[in-house]
Amino acid sequence: MQASNPFSLAGKTALVAGASRGIGLAIAGAMARAGARTVLAARSLARLESAAARLREQGCQAEAWPLDIADSKSRTALAEAVPCPDILINVAGINNRKRMEDFTPEEYRAVLATNLDGVFELTQLIARRLIGRIKSGEASGGKVVHIGSLTSLIGLPYVSVYSITKSALAGLTRATALEWARYNIQVNCIAPGFILTDLNREMWQPEHMARWRAGVQANPRMGTPEDIAPLAVFLSSPASDFITGQVIAVDGGFTAGAMWPFEP
Repeated sequence: MQASNPFSLAGKTALVAGASRGIGLAIAGAMARAGARTVLAARSLARLESAAARLREQGCQAEAWPLDIADSKSRTALAEAVPCPDILINVAGINNRKRMEDFTPEEYRAVLATNLDGVFELTQLIARRLIGRIKSGEASGGKVVHIGSLTSLIGLPYVSVYSITKSALAGLTRATALEWARYNIQVNCIAPGFILTDLNREMWQPEHMARWRAGVQANPRMGTPEDIAPLAVFLSSPASDFITGQVIAVDGGFTAGAMWPFEP
């Protein structure tokens, strides 16, 4: 039976891994305002504490916890100490834009350690606790939402290692959705399009980049982190209980097909 408000997260605990800025920060704020007790986790603890304090001033439940998702000890410490989440949102990630043949082994391993190894182990650790609670009757189900990328669905040049990790998240989404359906845990992946954040702001400065985007994307504007957050809340809520194993693009229509200048 669904709650009277199927979009409410009241009574739920949500862990947002990678919540210090950009998409992660926007999602954490939206989760808290939807009623979830929200745990903001990242390396920048001072920034997280400031964000959590602002949310508490708005009447929300929010707290900050340290997490270096590339470090196994940090992942384990968080997963063991944090209140067991009903909802896990994996946002943390890094990128390194360069030609594939120019990657060093160290650069390759750094991207995988954060975007894939870290997300896999944190999800595994949280899932073990959550499944244990479900089996004991303490919880009735759960939600996992990964933040992928356009490269979870299509190819883009000069992000080969990043693409490996985000394609893998799409596969992980589908496999675990099937494994955990028996526990009423839904697993989905959001694939953001071109979203303006501190990590890519410089790349989008040249005028030719804006002209290119306007020529190929149905909605030509840049996306914002606030365009992603509402879908994360929906996929974390009872309203999405029959949706699992999906990779959903939020991209202004970019993956729907290319625009062209012809008009009949």
